[in-house]
Order: sequence, then C-alpha cells, then structure tokens
Amino acid sequence: LGGVDDLEEYRIELNTDMRLDQRRYNVPISSEVAAIWVEDSELCKYFERSIVLFGNDNKRYSTQPYYGCYDPLSYPLFFPRGEIGWHPEIPKKGVSLNEMLQSRRSGRQSLGNSYNENNIYVVDMYIKVESSRLDYIKKHQEQIRADLYQGVVDSLQAGENRADEVGKRTIVPSSFIGGRRDRRRRYLDAMALVQKYGKPNIFLTMTCNPNWDEIISELEPGQTPRDRPDLIVRVFRAKLEDLKIQLFKRHIFGKVATYVYVVEFQKRGLPHAHFLLIMEGRYKLTCPEQYDCLISAELPDKSKYPELYKMVVKHMMHGPCGVLNPKNVCMQKGSWA
Repeated sequence: LGGVDDLEEYRIELNTDMRLDQRRYNVPISSEVAAIWVEDSELCKYFERSIVLFGNDNKRYSTQPYYGCYDPLSYPLFFPRGEIGWHPEIPKKGVSLNEMLQSRRSGRQSLGNSYNENNIYVVDMYIKVESSRLDYIKKHQEQIRADLYQGVVDSLQAGENRADEVGKRTIVPSSFIGGRRDRRRRYLDAMALVQKYGKPNIFLTMTCNPNWDEIISELEPGQTPRDRPDLIVRVFRAKLEDLKIQLFKRHIFGKVATYVYVVEFQKRGLPHAHFLLIMEGRYKLTCPEQYDCLISAELPDKSKYPELYKMVVKHMMHGPCGVLNPKNVCMQKGSWA
C-alpha cells in the first residue's frame, strides 16, 4: 500500500463466507501441510480469495493473490518492512544468490520457531505459480490451437453431457506437467519402450531418510527435518543422481537397455522414486538364482556385514513395541500404527 494517500479513508474487506465453519481455518497443530486444488470453475469462484479496499466513494480496489503487495498483507512476519512478495514478473536472471540466502535467514529469524507457517507459505507460493500457468493457458487457447479439440465429438468423449458446456472446455497442453495430456504422453512413451525392449526386469524403489547426515547436519537450532522441505528435496535429488550413476554408468545390476522412473511425495512430504529397469539380453533375470544375487529377504550376517546388518535392523524392521518398548514411535499418542 506504499504510495497510497489518505489511508484513513480506506477500509479492508476480508473475503470470508460466514456460512463456512471458520474453525477449519485456525492455525494448524499438525506438522503436515496440504493444499486442496479446486478445479471446477464454479467452485473456484466460490473459494476465490483477494483483499478488497474501498474508498469513501465506495470505489473498489482488489488486491489479487498474484499481486506483489498481497504477500506482505497475508504474511506480515515474512515481510516486516512491506517488501514486495511473489508476483509473475519476478526476474529469473540478475538475482544474487547471497541476497536470496540472506533474505531467507532474516525471514526465519523473524519467525522464531514458527516453522509450520513457513511450510504453509511454501505451499501457498507453489499454488500461485501453478495457478499463473493455468491462467496463461486459459487465456491463450488460440496459441495452443485449442480449436482442434473443441468439437462436439471430443466433448462427448471427454464425458461432457451438458449442452451449454459442449465446445467450451479449456484445453491443457501436454507441456503442463501433471496434466491429463502430459500423463498420457508419458504413459504412451513407457508402453513404446516395453513394446521395443520387452517387459521390465527390475522394480527399484528409493526412499528419502529424513535422518540422513547431510540433512541433520544442516538444520538450524530448534529445527527438525520436516521444517526444511527445501533441504530434504535437495539432498534427495543429489542421492538420486548418484543412484542413476550407479545404475546406468557403473552397471551395478548389469547393463540397462532402457528405463523409466517417477518421483513422488509421501503424505509426510518425503520424496521417493520408483524405477522400472529393462536390462539388456544377457543381464535379464530369468531364474531364482539370479534374483537371489540382487535381492535378499533375510538379515545379513552380523559378523561378515556389520554395517549392512545395522542399516537393515534400523530401517527395515519394526519393533519391538507394546509392553516390550512403550517408547517406540508407533506407541506415541497421535501416531499411526
């Protein structure tokens, strides 16, 4: 609101609906932060948020979430001096990394231990970025040649049976990551690989351990791994790239003909990756003995492999719990068994 004269003549209107249970929007006590993505056009308008200013002449001034001045009003602790927040015109070049890091440090210091609010802010910024992409697609349907998909037959095949909506669908191109056409393109690419190279031989999963030394050593006093999603994904990606080197350059399982993989996030926010590996002819697994060389479902020999034994017992086994260990994680109040 910098530069606005006669502020005493303005009032702020909060975009709330008294018919909703406002207790749902209290400060969360859980460490898990999620967002609900509303796709229906009518629901989007119903839950649309903005900050509205009215002058004495009742002239309306709307501050939309993608305006730079919205974040200082919504997150005053992050912007104590009223700095401009996120907006679509943020430059991708010419921004000093040291300035960004210093800004993050000052923001965390001003928040103290309120890291849950930090996570909510990160989720909110991600929604703004994705929403701006979708808005661009919606307003530039001609550039993506949406007319090719607007026929009556296409609408009926998509399940649209309302006459007033036929031919009015917004087309999301395959370049939008996570969209229907993007998923279909990836699926067809994967099926083409199977058609050419044969069925996958190895299904490999890599999970993130929040207690990795690379994560724990970088935490600030009072922080836990869940307070630093940025640190978790950076460390996970570094280890994921190292795993790809082990698989595809050092051939720890043999030479890989082709592969596909996907990175997903668990409910607690921890990333994990799923690989499907199709091996070259002489390295394909065809008998139980070959599988036994790669997979073990028993405890390693403690005397021969003490480090491996320690890792398996720590990460792959549950318990004891109950009366034998009432302090186990699964026995704590509010935890999932």
